[in-house]
Amino acid sequence: MKAKEVHKLSDEEVDVEVDRIRRHLFDLRTQAVTEKIEDSSQFGKSRKDVARLLTERKRREIERQTKA
Repeated sequence: MKAKEVHKLSDEEVDVEVDRIRRHLFDLRTQAVTEKIEDSSQFGKSRKDVARLLTERKRREIERQTKA
């Protein structure tokens, strides 16, 4: 997920995406324990996506506080 895509999401969609990607990370970790993972780079990509989404959520929160 690119930063431009994250900027276009609504607040609710950001929250849903964070939950979805965190669930995906959990599934990857359980797969790593029980079976072999084909693409181990998914861990880093998913963590970076979560970070992008959380950064955008925090930016919006700060923006709302400064406007109020």
